[in-house]
Amino acid sequence: MSDLFDHHVAFVGALREAGLTVSIAEGLDAAEAITAVHLLDREQLRAAYAATLMKRQMHRATFDSLFDLYYPAVGAAASSRQNETVRPAPAPWEVDDPERLAIREALREYLLSGDDQLAQQLARDAMAGFGAVPGTGAGGRSGPSWSPMTVLDRVSPRTLMASVLEQFLHGQDQGGLAGQTARTTIESRLRRFEELVDADARRRLAEQSNRDDVARTGIRPSLDNVSFLGASRTELAALRREIQPLARRLASRLAIQQRRGRRGQLDFRHTIRASLSTGGVPMQTVHRPKRPVKTDLVIICDISESVTSFAHFTLSLVYALREQFSRVRAFAFVDELDEITRFFAPGSDVVESVTRLVTEANVTWLMGRTDYGRAFELFERRYPEAIGRRTSLLILGDARSNYGNVGIPSLERMVGKARHAYWLNPERRQIWDTGDSEASKVGKVIEMIECRNLAQLSEFVKSLA
Repeated sequence: MSDLFDHHVAFVGALREAGLTVSIAEGLDAAEAITAVHLLDREQLRAAYAATLMKRQMHRATFDSLFDLYYPAVGAAASSRQNETVRPAPAPWEVDDPERLAIREALREYLLSGDDQLAQQLARDAMAGFGAVPGTGAGGRSGPSWSPMTVLDRVSPRTLMASVLEQFLHGQDQGGLAGQTARTTIESRLRRFEELVDADARRRLAEQSNRDDVARTGIRPSLDNVSFLGASRTELAALRREIQPLARRLASRLAIQQRRGRRGQLDFRHTIRASLSTGGVPMQTVHRPKRPVKTDLVIICDISESVTSFAHFTLSLVYALREQFSRVRAFAFVDELDEITRFFAPGSDVVESVTRLVTEANVTWLMGRTDYGRAFELFERRYPEAIGRRTSLLILGDARSNYGNVGIPSLERMVGKARHAYWLNPERRQIWDTGDSEASKVGKVIEMIECRNLAQLSEFVKSLA
């Protein structure tokens, strides 16, 4: 029982390190819950842990990856040691390798049927057949290392899409609703196979070395902790889907905070007068009414290629929360500045609006390279009335101006006119001031905040509104 409890503690600790918020009470609830399920039934165990430890759907992929690492299938672990023969992967041009063809045929069957048990067995077989990488194994021990990328390169599962889609539709139009549904289904099954291959590689590495080390280095962080600048295409799509739910949660929380903060300063005179009815004991305090003040928000964002995804998510979230501000104006630049408020008309889709501005906004001039100095000078000259004493100024960018002028004098005047001013930087603080970064120089004028992921962005927006 002690070993089981230690394993549970290690699993909960790995979830915390991956970005999931798990309290001590929730950890104890999970320990109690797993005593009520059959420990040899992995899906019951998974469900018990998920019900007690998970709060948000965006954390599901990270949770499942860590669960598969700490609680691997008994059959999978046994097969990796006893019933399979590990051989070096064939060269990429050996497309007629019999084992490769057999796995691709079984994979085609899985894509048509959706049989998850078949997918799990295929992932194990594919990793055993093609995933071994010659050299020192994990932790410096003898034996091969394991690479999911090598497996996917050899098996090439996505090249099966066209033939499987044709079998799915039986001659129906691929451009219609049935075709779209079939593509979505096949794509989700392909992603599931890729996830299983990745999980099997981590399991094998964990068997050769330390499971906790693999959890720290081999598991992608939870979605809200994924860096905007380092996200994969799949993660970027998932982040876009999360913007609206996140905005709704933030809006509800901000509304509650505003209701709680409606009371103004203590009205001493009226409090004493009210206490006369209770013998001079002030049983209830009286407060002066607080005037609701909403902030104007001005956003100036660098949308050059290096930080465009960061600007997209920040604009999407802020505009989804625009009801929390009295007025929002947005400006974008590369080496030319344009006001982009027009793209966010009431009722428009925020994500679509952000996508449109990239192609329609006038943000490039000569070279198309980031020029903070020119952008700030243009802003001062064209929009002198935009910043006032009720304005919060928000600048988005990495403070890298290609070794050019960052416009410190203009920035100082803009910050001086604003009520609050913040600069959100999507780079890690450790690499500020490297190369052409002027982060510290700019940071002497305006407060610079590290903002690399949704978690940091939502915390900042919550404090801003």
